[in-house]
Amino acid sequence: MPKVDRRIAKSQEAIKQALIELMSEKGFDNITIQDIADRANVNRGTIYLHYLDKFDLLDKIMEEHINNMHNFCESATEMDFIESTVHCMEYLESNYLFFSTMLVSEGAPYFRNRFLKFNIEEFRKDVDITTGKNFGQNEDVVVQFVANAYVGVVEWWLKNEMPHPPHVMAKKLGELLERNV
Repeated sequence: MPKVDRRIAKSQEAIKQALIELMSEKGFDNITIQDIADRANVNRGTIYLHYLDKFDLLDKIMEEHINNMHNFCESATEMDFIESTVHCMEYLESNYLFFSTMLVSEGAPYFRNRFLKFNIEEFRKDVDITTGKNFGQNEDVVVQFVANAYVGVVEWWLKNEMPHPPHVMAKKLGELLERNV
């Protein structure tokens, strides 16, 4: 894998951060490439060197966070629900501006669908309808229920500016997940 020039990585990070900050202030539709360039302290050409347009930039940012969540969940496979939920909540907290902008504001409504789809795929790995409390249930119904509940609670937590620390929220959410999966 070729080594990435730190200047390029720094510029790309500044561009991504600028878009998220601007979205939290004025909404995606009202943002121009020039706004992003000004906020990131780069020229427009630098943005176009890495991204086709603001839609491509937003898509890349969303994909990066979904991939990070996937890698994070893969590394947490040895943990129980509560432990793995603590790690997920900490990731959400450390990326609060992104997730609050994507899930709570009207910035990118389709991110919620991508986040939900990601969670459906993750919870599908854990749902067991052959034994226990979900015996005889329809797997799709159980997975949809759990994933939508999880995303809804995350939205509530972010919308209310994280009223509980990640470890407390994770414990509460983990206990609920253990009851339903």
